[in-house]
Amino acid sequence: MSRFQPRTLAAIVCLSLLALPSGAAASATLLGVSKNWKAFSTGGGNDRVCYAISQPVSSLPKHTKRDSIGFLINDWPARKARAQPEIVPGYKYKDDSEVTVQIGSDKFTFYPTNDGGTGSAWMKKNAEEARLVEAMQRGEQAIVIGVSSRGTMTHDTYSLSGLNEALAKVHGACGE
Repeated sequence: MSRFQPRTLAAIVCLSLLALPSGAAASATLLGVSKNWKAFSTGGGNDRVCYAISQPVSSLPKHTKRDSIGFLINDWPARKARAQPEIVPGYKYKDDSEVTVQIGSDKFTFYPTNDGGTGSAWMKKNAEEARLVEAMQRGEQAIVIGVSSRGTMTHDTYSLSGLNEALAKVHGACGE
């Protein structure tokens, strides 16, 4: 079992919450909505996780069939992980591909995983995670580029408006 599989499972659950009507998700607590970002907490004790999540404001190519898409920033207090970025593309990634995130002139590289039959992407270095989140907090939009297992290149654009407020709620709820 990959060390990312529990996180990927949590991300899938988190993304499914975006599609549910208010009050329908009993397993997660909505901490607040800040423009294009939502903050949630779920679990307790060693299983507690808090996260900010957003869906893209635009996705290309347009009519490509995909599952839920999202950009998450996760706090995992028991793992001492704070502000850990994750991308869920709504498809399996092409093996040995890279995922890039561009914020202004800054570019960041993620590596894809296909745990549990669905895709996600993570950064390898904590220092890079902090640098990415800082860029996101200063930026206006993030563009995520990835390639599906079928070879389709996707471009998802996320608004960063409201991220700072959502992260404050996440860090507050997870004791940071």
